Amino acid sequence: MKFETLSIHAGQQPDPTTGAVMTPIYQTSTYVQEGVGRHRGYEYSRTANPTRKALEDCLAALESGEYGLAFASGMAATDAVLRLLSPGDHVLAGNDVYGGTYRLFERVLRPYGLDFTYVDASDLSQVKAALRPETRLIWVETPTNPLLGITDIAAVAELAQARPTPPWLAVDNTFATPYIQRPLELGADLVIHSTTKYLGGHSDVVGGAIVVRQQALRDRLAFLQNAVGAVPGPLDCFLVLRGLKTLPVRMDRHYENAQAIAEYLTGQAMVEKVLYPFLDSHPQAELARRQMRNGGGMVSFVVRGGVEVARRIAESTRIFALAESLGGVESLIEIPAAMTHASTADSPIAVDPGLVRLSVGLEHIDDLLADLTQALGESS
Repeated sequence: MKFETLSIHAGQQPDPTTGAVMTPIYQTSTYVQEGVGRHRGYEYSRTANPTRKALEDCLAALESGEYGLAFASGMAATDAVLRLLSPGDHVLAGNDVYGGTYRLFERVLRPYGLDFTYVDASDLSQVKAALRPETRLIWVETPTNPLLGITDIAAVAELAQARPTPPWLAVDNTFATPYIQRPLELGADLVIHSTTKYLGGHSDVVGGAIVVRQQALRDRLAFLQNAVGAVPGPLDCFLVLRGLKTLPVRMDRHYENAQAIAEYLTGQAMVEKVLYPFLDSHPQAELARRQMRNGGGMVSFVVRGGVEVARRIAESTRIFALAESLGGVESLIEIPAAMTHASTADSPIAVDPGLVRLSVGLEHIDDLLADLTQALGESS
């Protein structure tokens, strides 16, 4: 089946009891067993739940994987991947990662005994030079958050596989979604999502997911999922499943609006730089067009005048809501250095305080452009 069909039907059969088309919300914590130790596949909802199973199967199909695992948040999914490692192991990460990821790596896991190196993952020579014998994981976002950098997934996978002990390649695919980009098909071992964002799509749920192809890797992650217990509830899973049904049409509209806004901002005198993967000015535009279906819905730009001008713009919009997060139907605006990436302040990967990040929603493009025009005018 094509992606649009899978997003509606994968993992979701009509309810065998009632014939309900929508996957029921199995709001239960436990299940009656037919005998001691004999059950129908479900015994306790931390371990497995039918609504969660439908979501996990759907995500696996969309990412061209074999196994999906759902978590209570994107950070819970990220943490589960890092729990595959042991003290003394080395992680090579991109130097433009989500602030919460950096906080987890540096303030939680480095004291635990993991070692981290951050490089420009769009530069293969930097990736190759930073690999060590003890490197067990390569962690990349592509596009990155918030600079919209692009990493050549297939090339990094090839570098990893050439090592005597190949490290896992994990790709945070939150910005792109499986509709735009499928890292497993390009050689990645693990794909991670914050399902809070585009997969849910309506700013009404928090969740995360991991998708893999290898059963041994799935089994280790499933053990951690159950043992640690950071799982989503059935209503959360239902909401993400609902969001997935419209993912293709939403992502096409996000892209159309974002491309138009990126082109508009490029012509504005008070905008110093626009960052968007499908702009010809993007340094990895050719790679982005080869690796991605479209440019997605995220646009970042640097303003002339620095942080004060950036703050005035963010506080002057009327349709773009000043808020963290991204990927919902509504447009959002934020200043990463002061909001989503505040944890990177005073670090080697600190974000330019004059950078503005837009999550471009599904409103009419004329209204969005008018809103940015008035905000730029009030801030000049």
